[in-house]
Amino acid sequence: MFLLHEYDIFWAFLIISSVIPILTFVISGVLAPVSEGPEKLSSYESGIEPMGDAWLQFRIRYYMFALVFVVFDVETVVSMYWVYLYLSKLSFSCLSQLLVQFMHGEREHWNGLN
Repeated sequence: MFLLHEYDIFWAFLIISSVIPILTFVISGVLAPVSEGPEKLSSYESGIEPMGDAWLQFRIRYYMFALVFVVFDVETVVSMYWVYLYLSKLSFSCLSQLLVQFMHGEREHWNGLN
């Protein structure tokens, strides 16, 4: 039989963890001073009048490269665990075949990005 009273601590934790952020936002909205004016809404650049638009266009390619690096870095760390785990069980030919397949997948991935 499914007993809901076993989940009381879960529901209490869920309610408390939901109420605290909501309560924090409500209190900060009530207590924080709101003063909007031309000085508040203008961009400040060390006392110098801003020239042009505040938005700059930048190449997202650098950020995408960093993101791909992080993904494959984590993938390498995770796959090394499996290599150490199964090193005694797998033969050299199985490991070399796994390495060849991995390198082929990496080559196909990078050729697809260009």
